[in-house]
Amino acid sequence: MSGIAGGRAGASPDLPWILRLSFTISNKIIDACLRRDGTVNRRLFSFVDLKRPPSAKPANGVTTSDTIVDPSRNLWFRLFLPTESATAGENLPVAVYFHGGGFVFLTADSKPFDDFCRRLSRDLPAAVISVNYRLAPEHRCPSQYDDGFDVLKFIDENPPLNSDLSRCFIAGDSAGGNIAHHVAARAGEFKFRNLKIRGLIPIQPYFGGEERTASEIQIVGAPVVSVERTDWCWKAFLPGGSDRDHPAANLFGPKSGDMSGVKIPKCLVFIGGFDPLKDWQKKYCEGMKKNGKIVKMIEYPKAIHSFYMVPELPESRLFINEFRNFIYFG
Repeated sequence: MSGIAGGRAGASPDLPWILRLSFTISNKIIDACLRRDGTVNRRLFSFVDLKRPPSAKPANGVTTSDTIVDPSRNLWFRLFLPTESATAGENLPVAVYFHGGGFVFLTADSKPFDDFCRRLSRDLPAAVISVNYRLAPEHRCPSQYDDGFDVLKFIDENPPLNSDLSRCFIAGDSAGGNIAHHVAARAGEFKFRNLKIRGLIPIQPYFGGEERTASEIQIVGAPVVSVERTDWCWKAFLPGGSDRDHPAANLFGPKSGDMSGVKIPKCLVFIGGFDPLKDWQKKYCEGMKKNGKIVKMIEYPKAIHSFYMVPELPESRLFINEFRNFIYFG
């Protein structure tokens, strides 16, 4: 990280001007959508939340299809399959993926996540299942965890094409990383018929607490994440009357239970040096290890939050390689 002056660190490394501009505009729009009464201006956000339909015709070497799990709660997932592997009839490892967005924004068919999951599917290669879960504040915790777990049970009974369910990994970025952890914890107590969860991959997972960490205080003006924004999202997501030490947010805090007996598969956790949430992510790794879990932590010192969404960044390419090595070689 760059030097700290007056107790604060630089908010990001040198980024291309077009990327900085994009983040600046996105931050302003997101902040404008977060109302003081705790609701979201979904109509305003819809103008910038571009959607991608599923495509049976290959695009960038990948086909996509959508499967409805429960129409009453708009629970569905998008399956991404690399064309070469599908054509050859190859069964691929499965990555069940939960998108980020602070539990509040975006969906499985939002363009950034369609692009990202498409790249994952092609470059790993893997069958990627991107889950469209319910959003807060309309649906609070534990709705998102319920949705994720129900998708696991659905695919266990209805295996997707070209998917080897005996090699299943649960992954997610930011808020999706939080969901991935809690879904994996539930899955550890359930007997699946076909599904075998081999690993958990939280990517810059969104955890927090009442305490203010050094990275939250020092990394000010960062792209995507700010303390004010994360506080708003926690309040929208957590059960009414809860604070940020709720076990959904602070896994190893004063209100959390014993994790030592919770069955969690081996973990690969990604952290960015310019992410205000990085200290919470490190606490997560430390807590998991103290409770007997196998955790590999990878930190990219110059990475911002959501770096993996930008293929041009060098850390994004390194990330894909580490992801691939984890699911294929452990």
